[in-house]
Amino acid sequence: MSDFPTLETERLLLREIVAADAPALFAVHGDMEAMRWFGADPLTDLQQAERLVETFAAWRQMPNPGTRWGIQRKSDHQFVGSCGLFKWNRGWRSCIVGYELARSARGAGLMREALSAVLAWGFEHMGLNRVEAQVHPDNAASLRLLRALGFVQEGHMREAGFWLGEHHDLLLFALLRREYPAPA
Repeated sequence: MSDFPTLETERLLLREIVAADAPALFAVHGDMEAMRWFGADPLTDLQQAERLVETFAAWRQMPNPGTRWGIQRKSDHQFVGSCGLFKWNRGWRSCIVGYELARSARGAGLMREALSAVLAWGFEHMGLNRVEAQVHPDNAASLRLLRALGFVQEGHMREAGFWLGEHHDLLLFALLRREYPAPA
C-alpha cells in the first residue's frame, strides 16, 4: 500500500496513528468501560499502547493489509479514538471494519462521521464490495451505528470472541457496495 491516506470530514481529521499518540491511545484502550465491547483486553501500561501503534503501522505491510486511522477532532486537535479497515481480502474484495471512541467523545455522531469517510474511501480506493463488522449483542450504540450506516445483520456467531477471560457471542453485520451510501 502507498502513503498513508489522510481523510478529512467536517469535524474530523483521520490520520496515521504515530508514536506521539501512544498516551492518548492508552487513555482509550486502557479504559475498561470504553473497551468492554472492543474484543480485546484493556491495555494496562503505556508500553502496550506504544506496541499497538507499531501494530497498526505494520498492518499496511501485511499480505491482507489494513489501515487504522486515528480520529482527531479539528476543534481542539484531540485524539479521540480510531477506526479502520483490516483483513483485506483482495480476491474477494472484502474486509472487516473496527472502531472505538473515548467515552468523552461519544454521543456527538463523531464515529458515524469517521466511518462514513472510511467506508467511502474503502469502496472507492480499495475496490471493496463487502465490509463486515462483528459486534457484541449487548453493544446497543454500535448496533445503532451500523444500522444507521446501512449494515445488515447476517448472523449470530456463538462464542466467537474471547476477552476479559470470557467467551462472547458476536453478531455479524455486512454492508455491500451497492447499499452504500445508506439512506439518510
